[in-house]
Formats: sequence, structure tokens, C-alpha cells
Amino acid sequence: MRKPLAVLLFAAAAASTAGLAGAAEVVANPKAAPNKIEQCIGCHGIPGYKATFPEVYQVPMIGGQSAKYIEAALNAYKKGDRKHPSMRGIAASLSDQDIADIAAYYAQQSAATPTK
Repeated sequence: MRKPLAVLLFAAAAASTAGLAGAAEVVANPKAAPNKIEQCIGCHGIPGYKATFPEVYQVPMIGGQSAKYIEAALNAYKKGDRKHPSMRGIAASLSDQDIADIAAYYAQQSAATPTK
């Protein structure tokens, strides 16, 4: 009876490890991002744009920003470590692949070029 339990535990551990390996295999594809950035353009693609929710603030242009920074920021919004309600909702809807693609796309943009 112990042997089947050991086999079951081994299989569960192997499946868990395979899931972790899959998560590490995200490869950014900036060419896949244009279909994923519709929500970004409305604020981050307008030079000098100021948002008024939840308070008035200058929206940063993210073109030319480091991909690692953008990924970290989106993941922080997704986890709730950053508190902007609109960004939290948007980031929560993104997969790890979406975040990597979007970050790579914006990292390739010029800081002075508005988003397309």
C-alpha cells in the first residue's frame, strides 16, 4: 500500500516541477504585442496626458523604458503591490506571456515616439 502512495507522490512532484519549468519558458515576442496594447495606448500613448482617476497625475510615456522595468511594474500591479486601480485591473487580465510581449514591444520604442 505504501508503494502506490510513493508512486503517486513522485508523479505529483514531477507534474509540479514540469509546471514550474513551463512558467520559466516565457520568451518575449514584441511582434505579438500590437494586438495586446489597446488598453495601453489610451493613456501611455498620448504625450503630456494627465489622468484624473483616482487623482490627477501625469501618465508616464513607457516607450523606450526597460523591458525588465515594465515587466516588474505590470507584475507589481497584478499582485497588488502597486495600487493604481485601473492599472491593477489591466495587469490582472494579462498573462505572463502578454506581459513579456508588451514589455519587449515598449522597450523597442523610442521614448519620443507615441505608441501606434
